[in-house]
Amino acid sequence: MTGVVASVVLLVQTVLTGDLSLLVLAVGFLVLAWWLSPLNGRGGPRHTDIEAHRGDFPVVVYWRPGCVYCLRLRGALGKDKDKATWVNIWADEEAAAFVRSINDGNEVVPTVRIGEQVHTNPEPDLVRAALR
Repeated sequence: MTGVVASVVLLVQTVLTGDLSLLVLAVGFLVLAWWLSPLNGRGGPRHTDIEAHRGDFPVVVYWRPGCVYCLRLRGALGKDKDKATWVNIWADEEAAAFVRSINDGNEVVPTVRIGEQVHTNPEPDLVRAALR
C-alpha cells in the first residue's frame, strides 16, 4: 500500500513540476508494490495440487484481481482470511477451468470450496464459520 501511495504522490509531483524522472520513479514504485503484493497470485498452491491433496485445503477461495466481491469477502473475513487458500484464476488456467465448470461456463468469483461443497459468491459468515 505504501508503494501505491508513494506512486500517487510522485505522479502528482510530475504533473505539477513536469519532471519526467518522477514519473519513472512512480512507475517503479507501482511495479514493486505489485510484485510484493499478496494479491498478485504468485506463490500459492495450484489447482492441480489442491485437487490432489483436498484434505490439506479445507477452504479454497477462487478469486481474480479487481473483483469487488472478492475484496468484500477478503475484508469481511478479517484475520481469518489467512486460514483459507486463495487461488487467482487469472494466474492458474486449471483453476479458471474449474470455476467455469461450476458456474455454467462463467468465471464467477469468488467461488469457494468448503470441503466437498462449492459455493458461488457465498456470504462471508458461511466462509468464516468454515474457517473456525
